Amino acid sequence: MKRILAILALASICTILSARTPIKAVIVTGQNNHNWPVSSVAMSRTLQESGLFEVTIATSPAQGGDMGTFNVPFADYDVVIVDYNGDDWNEGMKAAFLEYSDNGGGIIFYHAADNAFPQWEEYNRMIALGGWGGRDEKSGPYVYLKDGKLVRDMTPGPGGSHGQQHEYVMTRRSSHPVAKGMPRSWTHAKDELYDRMRGPGNIKDLLYSAYAPSELGGSGREEPLVFTVDYGKARIMHIMIGHAGPTLEDNPAMDCPGFKTLLIRSAQWCAGRKPSVRMR
Repeated sequence: MKRILAILALASICTILSARTPIKAVIVTGQNNHNWPVSSVAMSRTLQESGLFEVTIATSPAQGGDMGTFNVPFADYDVVIVDYNGDDWNEGMKAAFLEYSDNGGGIIFYHAADNAFPQWEEYNRMIALGGWGGRDEKSGPYVYLKDGKLVRDMTPGPGGSHGQQHEYVMTRRSSHPVAKGMPRSWTHAKDELYDRMRGPGNIKDLLYSAYAPSELGGSGREEPLVFTVDYGKARIMHIMIGHAGPTLEDNPAMDCPGFKTLLIRSAQWCAGRKPSVRMR
């Protein structure tokens, strides 16, 4: 009995220490068609202000620079946040990223990261859905919701678009641990709403979707916006929302409580921790 009590006590101590140990996160950025100097700092602040994370920002050379010098030690981190859309990573960095995912690493693909690397087959499987960069029916089907179910539509056409930025209602579609502590629906701040995205479509858990109104240039469909990806042992969350504003002070989509909460809870889950932060 004493031995059992000792084991239980040790397990309890280990649980407490694990909860208090900061989650090591790295934001991979430096090139993007979006405002990465704002988005990377905004996400770092959100994570660090939660008191749960230690954050590093890994910044690539400028576009056209020597990408051979850019190497992120992915294995040093509990979660990798990809905020990147630019020149190809060098082969060593690509291999290290795949090894990290194969070993069960936690990855968040944020917003325009799903525009990146259209010719990299494994990356496209890791994001499940992507847009722009010449993506079309050869990249995979359009994936959207109809009557509450995901549809895979092989209609020819380009992948990736969005209408005018506007506020829209995010609708919860899952009891996944990240979504479980979130509202069933909430109004997201003015933002881009990605639609007509296409790719392998290997969505595992759809957490949130939103309707893209045709009168604002959208698809007229309910679009998947936050989901996990079925990709080996990796813990992957794809968050399409959160378009960066012009400055940190004028950044409504990333300042939205819903976005911030999703980011923190997703990073916790990707790192193998229980999501704990509530939306305020």
